[in-house]
Amino acid sequence: MTMTGMAMLFVILALLAALPSASVALVVTRSTALGLANGLAVAAGIVLGDLVFAALALLGLSVLAQTMGGLFAAVRVLGALYLIWLGFRLMTAGETTSFVQPEGGDGRRHLAVGLLSGFVLTLGDIKAIVFYASLFPMFVDLATPKTADMLMIGLITAASVGGVKAGYALLANRLVSVIRRRGAGKGVKKAAGGLLVGAGSCLIIKS
Repeated sequence: MTMTGMAMLFVILALLAALPSASVALVVTRSTALGLANGLAVAAGIVLGDLVFAALALLGLSVLAQTMGGLFAAVRVLGALYLIWLGFRLMTAGETTSFVQPEGGDGRRHLAVGLLSGFVLTLGDIKAIVFYASLFPMFVDLATPKTADMLMIGLITAASVGGVKAGYALLANRLVSVIRRRGAGKGVKKAAGGLLVGAGSCLIIKS
């Protein structure tokens, strides 16, 4: 890959990652409700899911993945139901519910759940592999892909998608800190919960 090609691929993936989506809603919500680390965990899960799809596209397995559309649709529905459940939990949370990051075992469990939820939610979008399979030939020859090119595409995918999602997590966490100091924490939870319910409902409708 040329330097120009790398830059173009990075910009394309970053712009797409920045578009409003269920994954963005999940990153923002977990970052505001459970802390920055949880938002970053979701972002890491999203990156892992994208890397799986990118690898399938580079290895020429996109057709195989599409034949398993039923499985990916089921994953998509499960992810949507999780978003709706989490949204209702936030909307019905009392004023005493803390925004503080859980410690110890609970903290690690929340991070693991965040990572897994981001991964599963991403895997539910089977259209992503079709997109990658259509995009990558602009930069590499998929008939005879070079190992160096495949690794570079993986790095660019992780950096662009992960960077944008991490940016959302950071901005959401900073914003909620300001709002919390003004005593509007409960309103943030309800708004975040409504965002998740809406995102989950849209996913089910699309399924």
